[in-house]
Amino acid sequence: MKSFLGILGTLLVLAAGYFGMYRGWRNRQSRQSDLAPLPTVPGEDKTRGVEGVYVATTSAGDWMDRIAVHELGVRSIADLAVSEAGLIFHRQGATDVFIPADHVTGVRTDRGIAGKVTAEKSGLVVVTWTHDGRELDTGFRPRRKADTAALTESIATLIGAEQR
Repeated sequence: MKSFLGILGTLLVLAAGYFGMYRGWRNRQSRQSDLAPLPTVPGEDKTRGVEGVYVATTSAGDWMDRIAVHELGVRSIADLAVSEAGLIFHRQGATDVFIPADHVTGVRTDRGIAGKVTAEKSGLVVVTWTHDGRELDTGFRPRRKADTAALTESIATLIGAEQR
C-alpha cells in the first residue's frame, strides 16, 4: 500500500509540473498575441539550404525570452536557405519561417539561445531581425560544424547587399 501511495504521489507531482508548464506556455502566448503574423514564403520556394536544427526565436538581447506565438518557439529539424529575397527556414513538423532580406539586421555565432546551449562558443548561428516593431533573434544549429562560417558569411553578405 505504501508503494502504491508513493507512486500515486509521484504521478501527481509530475502531472502538476506538466500542467504548470502548459499554463506557462499558454500565458506566454497570450502576452505575445499582439505580434503580427509572419511574412509568407515567396512563391513556392523549396530551395534547400544548410541542414540543421531551428532552435527558437527570442527577443533580441534576451536569450531566454522565447517567442511562443506563430510557432516561433517550436524547435524542429530544418534547413536554412539564404536567397536574395531573404532567409527561409524549411522546418519539419512546424510552419516554415521566412525573414525578408530587408528585415535582417545582424548575424553572429553564439553559444546558446532558449532551448539550446552548445559546448563550443560558436555552435549556433543567431540572426537578428525586426518584425512588427520588435527586434528578434533566431537561432539555428547547423548539422555540420564546417557549415557555420559559410552560412554566417552568406547572411552577412545579404545584409551588406541590403544596406547599399
